[in-house]
Amino acid sequence: MDDVMAFPIKTCVVCHEEFELRPDKPGFANRCPECSSPEAAGAGSKVKVDADERRTTAEANAARREAMKNLLYRKDS
Repeated sequence: MDDVMAFPIKTCVVCHEEFELRPDKPGFANRCPECSSPEAAGAGSKVKVDADERRTTAEANAARREAMKNLLYRKDS
């Protein structure tokens, strides 16, 4: 008998085709490689942000960090 384990057979949730779930398969585990490839290619696109938006986001993140620090390390006396 051959003790080699086969890859599990899954059914794609998009196209309902069966495929082997391999460890090096890109994309989602419940989608075949053909249905996963458009999303994998689109995930690398970056959104351009200007300086004002970056500054606003940085200020909002700093305010969030300060609020969390105050909540976590506040002494109840």
